[in-house]
Amino acid sequence: MRAAVLALVAFVLAAGMALAEGAGECGRASADRVALRLAPCVSAADDPQSAPSSSCCSAVHTIGQSPSCLCAVMLSSTARAAGIKPEVAITIPKRCNMADRPVGYKCGDYTLP
Repeated sequence: MRAAVLALVAFVLAAGMALAEGAGECGRASADRVALRLAPCVSAADDPQSAPSSSCCSAVHTIGQSPSCLCAVMLSSTARAAGIKPEVAITIPKRCNMADRPVGYKCGDYTLP
């Protein structure tokens, strides 16, 4: 898992971690940059049976305040480069028992359960 986190960080650093010019799904920060906050979720985004850590759930809850940002992060090139499976990542808010998760929100080809 540590190697995946380091790979995620290295990828974002190599991509320049540029801020978006205007406000996007995640405000002024790019979805790729915000994706770094989900580093504690790497194993939970790979295995649908694993229990997300409290730090993962905290990050998802914070980012999930904006469903469009959460979606953009889960589908970002940073998440893909880290080997995140969007069909599994999309289930993390439910596995974190987030009562205020955006149930039914369409995220690309996926729908938040």
